[in-house]
Amino acid sequence: MTAAEPTESPEDLTLAGEFEAPTREQWRELVAGVLAKSGRELSPEEAEAALATVTDDGITIAGLYAAEDAPHVPVGVPGLPPFVRGARPEGQVAEGWLVRQRHAFPADGDLGEAHDVVMAELENGVSSLWLVLGDAGGPPVDALPTLLEGVFVDLAPIALDAGRDTPDAAAALLRFAEQAGSGAIGGSLGYDPLLDRTQGGPALDQPYTDALLEHARQAAGSHPELRTVVADALPYHRAGGSDAQELGAALAAGVHALRLLTDAGLSTDDAFRRIEFRFAATADQFATLAKLRAARRCWERIGSVSGASESARAMVQHAVTSPAMITRRDPWVNMLRTTVAAVGAGLGGAAAVTVLPFDSELGRPDEAARRLARNTQALLLEESHLAHVIDPAGGSWYVESLTDALAHAAWEEFTRTERDGGIAAVLDDGSLAARLDETWQQRATRIARRKDPITGVSEFPNLHEELPQRAPLPITEHDGGLPRRRYAQVFEELRDRADAAASTGQRPTVFLATIGALAEYTARASFTTNLLNAGGVATLDGPGGTDPQEIADAFREAGTPVAVIASSDKRYDEHAAGVAAALREAGATRILLAGKKDVEGVDATLYAGCDAAAVLRDTLEALEVR
Repeated sequence: MTAAEPTESPEDLTLAGEFEAPTREQWRELVAGVLAKSGRELSPEEAEAALATVTDDGITIAGLYAAEDAPHVPVGVPGLPPFVRGARPEGQVAEGWLVRQRHAFPADGDLGEAHDVVMAELENGVSSLWLVLGDAGGPPVDALPTLLEGVFVDLAPIALDAGRDTPDAAAALLRFAEQAGSGAIGGSLGYDPLLDRTQGGPALDQPYTDALLEHARQAAGSHPELRTVVADALPYHRAGGSDAQELGAALAAGVHALRLLTDAGLSTDDAFRRIEFRFAATADQFATLAKLRAARRCWERIGSVSGASESARAMVQHAVTSPAMITRRDPWVNMLRTTVAAVGAGLGGAAAVTVLPFDSELGRPDEAARRLARNTQALLLEESHLAHVIDPAGGSWYVESLTDALAHAAWEEFTRTERDGGIAAVLDDGSLAARLDETWQQRATRIARRKDPITGVSEFPNLHEELPQRAPLPITEHDGGLPRRRYAQVFEELRDRADAAASTGQRPTVFLATIGALAEYTARASFTTNLLNAGGVATLDGPGGTDPQEIADAFREAGTPVAVIASSDKRYDEHAAGVAAALREAGATRILLAGKKDVEGVDATLYAGCDAAAVLRDTLEALEVR
């Protein structure tokens, strides 16, 4: 091309214009072809359906989303109703979301050291502090001025978590701000009118409620950005609830607080502006992102019918990486989980994000763990620049579809709760706990069958790991309230049983009765080892070959009463029954077989999707591990 030749203007360029637009049918045919190679002969329509999954809320997640799959509902623009795209028109572009670090210092610890930690956090990227005090399991409330000495609380918002000592903690914070000449402050005083119902313990008394209302009036007059009440969804999440159940309960908790505040004389706008919502952010990045977007849409609807002004309806969200997903085993993987969760929370529009340290289930996090948690957000904000785009998922056919579906499911949960008398009533009569438990049982079944795999725990466990040692955390649980569950607990309890036995000198061990050549049995032997290691059970490889007596002799020398036969289906047809008989003759009290095969003399089978937790319990019983 010479300089004189005309060039195309940018308006004439079409991205990938030389290619024909692919159709959904073409994609389906390609999927069907891939599935056919794995032995699944399906029609193109069936192939697409085969890739779909269904969430605990009954929402179908498809394998492909196109323009026609997007919901035809208005999502607005950032900063305007329905606030799906963000609570503020500028998003987090100016300063990013608040990096809110949680601190639960020892009640009898050195306050000087605790203060040094607080200052180091603020100097190294933390922009908001979540302080646990008093009844919630931290230093006494009167330690607050020492912890905050030198902190500009009007620049670094403080979120309090003091349980039944919240009235004293809130008064101390407001007094500290006044004496420091800070002027208007933000953050959250942390009052929770449902605290006794969700976390147990004695009923909240009238002085607690009176202080809540008084501080709400004070905040409305002098601290417009200070939230008084937290509508905390973490208890419902930790009890096993689904995303929609978590959202529905949080919305109902918010309405419960609205009634309390407006009945005490606050205006509708002031009542809305006194509430902060706390949600769990999980390792399902898109579910977290959609959940926060759906929550803002639902809360805006409540504000609209309540008569609140547009600006007051914008939900203020504090996202916390899910405590339920944190593991005690292979805790280093928690850094991956919390990073993905923080990405979802930040992109979803949370105003403040807390990343729990990777060792938070082992005890009191050490300095390195706190630094890693803090730097996770620093990397997302300062190097990945995740806050530089407002609602980056907006317009995604998948995210918009999931947001809409979650909003409808959450609204159904919320309205059901309201029809049943409100959040306090359904907590008192146990009906909400029953619904949460039903969802948990479904999740627990998938976890036990390793359909919801947990890396480092139910999958790829490190049998010989050395866990970091941490100082114990104070026990703050009360009688009653909702249960606190973790996804990994069933396998970790089994590991604890096996490790206790191993500490006496002999780890529970199972003999692998391998048949044939290495190439014939290695896949199923590896599968079996991975499954048994998830419960702390070691394996001892057999000699292979096809001589039942030789395999039985090796089993006898292993000194264990449990064996697993592992090989190919062809070898099972030829030799499995004979090997099982020889093992039984050699003293085996429990014989398993790797694979779905009916073999005489075998007590149970191991296969992908079997109840791994039950297999491990039965195996430990057979090995007499109590």
